[in-house]
Amino acid sequence: MRTQSDTTQDQSIVVAPKMPWRIRTVKPLTGYRLLVSFQDGCSGIVDMSALIRSSHAGVFSALEDVNLFNQVFIEYGAVTWPGELDLAPDAMHDEIKRHGEWVLG
Repeated sequence: MRTQSDTTQDQSIVVAPKMPWRIRTVKPLTGYRLLVSFQDGCSGIVDMSALIRSSHAGVFSALEDVNLFNQVFIEYGAVTWPGELDLAPDAMHDEIKRHGEWVLG
């Protein structure tokens, strides 16, 4: 005998992988630096000062506006700013795990 499906309940499941390099917290610091921590407990500094002030900053030159830089947030496990600016969390994790900081420039 067949049973009927109950379609009145939403049974969708959200899958969010817990990759070790996913960002857990981010805090803006002075000097265009960030304090980040990852899902695996690793944490350290991202220093963007040289990149932001360089002539090859590209889209990241917008972050020279400290008010914009300080609007940093986490989206899908990545460090992100308004305007669809983000940083690769896997590369960030690798450098911070090795050196305690990631210096961009």
